[in-house]
Amino acid sequence: MKNLTFVVLLFLIVSTFDVFAQQDPQYTQYMYNPVVINPAYAGNRGVASITGLHRSQWVGLDGAPRTQSFSIHSPIGESKVGLGLSVVNDALGPQQETYIGGDFSYTINTSYEGKLSFGLKAGGHILDVDFRQLNLFDPTDANFAQNIDNKFSPLLGVGVYYHTDDFYVGLSAPNLIETNHFNEGNEPGSASSLAEKNIHYYGILGYTFDISESLVFKPSTLVKVVEGSPLQVDFTANFLVFEKLHLGAAYRWSAALSGLVGFQATDSMLIGLAYDRESTDLGNQVYNDGSYEIFLRFELFNQYDRMLTPRFF
Repeated sequence: MKNLTFVVLLFLIVSTFDVFAQQDPQYTQYMYNPVVINPAYAGNRGVASITGLHRSQWVGLDGAPRTQSFSIHSPIGESKVGLGLSVVNDALGPQQETYIGGDFSYTINTSYEGKLSFGLKAGGHILDVDFRQLNLFDPTDANFAQNIDNKFSPLLGVGVYYHTDDFYVGLSAPNLIETNHFNEGNEPGSASSLAEKNIHYYGILGYTFDISESLVFKPSTLVKVVEGSPLQVDFTANFLVFEKLHLGAAYRWSAALSGLVGFQATDSMLIGLAYDRESTDLGNQVYNDGSYEIFLRFELFNQYDRMLTPRFF
């Protein structure tokens, strides 16, 4: 199989030593579904919003990361409360992890236009690892004698989000609980290795500029900070043309270049695509055809709150 050895080595490095690595999924189209990483966003679109996303990373490389996410969130009547549910399934080689979190937000008005939201995310994540998918150097290694099945760990996250009609900024930590994926022990078949899942901190920032009646420009930034991992910064430039067509480009600092396109098919439905090309040595390999994302967002309106123009964030 094409370069399976690379994925095996990557996984063994993570699971054999005390490591501090960036483990949460990454998204190129983060600006369209911030509730996955920031619970304070729940309900902030003003209507019920449902989003599904699929990401295939490093296509052509066996065992490469694959991510699916689903979220639904909505304001609760005319109150200041927003509620939501986020589900993320993330797979890498023999490992698969599912995150399920309920989102709660409370919003206060800080000015005529400004709104400040505070959010909580609570739930859990379930880890499965099938060591039979690995080509082990030593098949008798006790560290890999027993699969990990449905290992549950709690999840508790927080976030804050501020926005006006043309500006937003948010800070969040989707999970404040550090967990160990492998338990140390001397019993037969127990893993003596340790892989610790660290807290991921996110910052998002964006602004919209009305260039003309038919053209809107929105630059945005996402920053991800994890102890022991390189700083991840995404710079994105998006344009909305005739309130229908979304066109953009992005640069992930020292990692990738991306193209984004979206289409507002109806008042309630937005379809988006993104393609990433690695700017690292990995992108120059013949077995890596880049990374792809596709998402669909559907929003529920009624005759009183129908969105007359598409919200850009």
